[in-house]
Amino acid sequence: MQGKRSTNDPALASGSLRWRLLLGAAVAIFVAMAIAWGVMGLLFSRHAQRSIVTELTREGLEIVAGLQLAADGTPRMEAQSSDPRFERARSGRYWQATSARGTVRSASLWDETLPLPRTAAADRWTTGEADGPFGQRLLLVERSILLGSQRTPVTVQVAQNLSDLKAASAAFGRELGMFLAILWLALLVAAWLQVKLGLKPLARVHSALASLQQNPAARIDASLPREIAPLAIAINTLADARERDLLRAKRRGADLAHSLKTPLSALRSISHRARESGATSVADDLDRVLGSASAALETELARSRAAAIRDNARARTCSPRQVSDRIVGVVERTELGARLVFDVEIADTLLFPIAEEDLMEILGALIENASRFARRQVRVSASDLGQAFQLQVEDDGPGLEISAEEALMRGGRLDEAGHGNHGLGLSIAKDITEASGGQLSLGRSELGGLRVGLRWTKS
Repeated sequence: MQGKRSTNDPALASGSLRWRLLLGAAVAIFVAMAIAWGVMGLLFSRHAQRSIVTELTREGLEIVAGLQLAADGTPRMEAQSSDPRFERARSGRYWQATSARGTVRSASLWDETLPLPRTAAADRWTTGEADGPFGQRLLLVERSILLGSQRTPVTVQVAQNLSDLKAASAAFGRELGMFLAILWLALLVAAWLQVKLGLKPLARVHSALASLQQNPAARIDASLPREIAPLAIAINTLADARERDLLRAKRRGADLAHSLKTPLSALRSISHRARESGATSVADDLDRVLGSASAALETELARSRAAAIRDNARARTCSPRQVSDRIVGVVERTELGARLVFDVEIADTLLFPIAEEDLMEILGALIENASRFARRQVRVSASDLGQAFQLQVEDDGPGLEISAEEALMRGGRLDEAGHGNHGLGLSIAKDITEASGGQLSLGRSELGGLRVGLRWTKS
């Protein structure tokens, strides 16, 4: 059984490319800084050691210049060294001259001696490390010279306590580490800015994709960096192909729906003749089938219309007062409308953000439904709520059950739920309203019947 993957790690949250790049940069810079810290510390130690060796060699030459042989063949120092550390006991700086007859050494050695090498070069100063007196680790330079007229070999050694070098190297390492840590943070900020600027074109692509989702006719601007431009071109090509496929599918669906209207009209004529000839049962069955088929056709035509609205979305307005008056004027002349009172409560100056033909189709379906089920009154009202536009169609009929309202809110089709043409009109109105960027809601009217509310939020 696999455990849940933690989402607390910001580098992995949402698969963020930005965080992955920053994490990679942070690790790479840290590794580079660690290597730089080690290499620079080593270089400092070597440079400091070379400087000490140079200084010890210079002092060794000074000591050689001051050495003389006594009568018994032992070396002795005629001149005092210029470095006062040679005169202070356990100072860490020592010298020693050794021959077969005896040894002379600096006062800093006190009663101790430096370890003698097995052999010392006569032509150059050699460098080495050894454990010296007072528990100190020493860096030594040494050389064998021939002193006096008898050419007596004398080994000259000059030494320095390495603890001073190690302390200096440690201090340098600490300061260098602090500097590199600050530099690491500064480079992280620079990397963050670089990633932000580098991914900025992707933000443009994201914004363009959002526009494409809202408006299928929109396209991504191909004037992007050449690394991203092929992606934009591919998306535009895919969007073009999708638009062509959808257009062909919508045309085929609309053509099929329209082509079926003629056979349905012929079947209605057959049903009428069957009813006149006395075959009432057959005519009733045929009418039910024709009603379902007609409802399905009207729904598909409305959905094609809604899809066309989505694909051709642009800034359009219309007067809901003029549209309502036109529809009411037509319905009043029908058998359904002649017995009803229509109240249109809409200001003449009010404009809605929807094409006139779309609002005509929505209100036509809603007012026709209200007229079919109203007892005496139908009311159409509209208003500007400040942040949204609202349109309501109400009647004093029986209304709808709660189950029907829930079915519509879930996106169901009321004509499939057993509510006949009432549900079909609402379904058509809902599809077109949502396609135009609005919302449809159902409720109980103050008149006692159904209240259908339409709402378009202002951009």
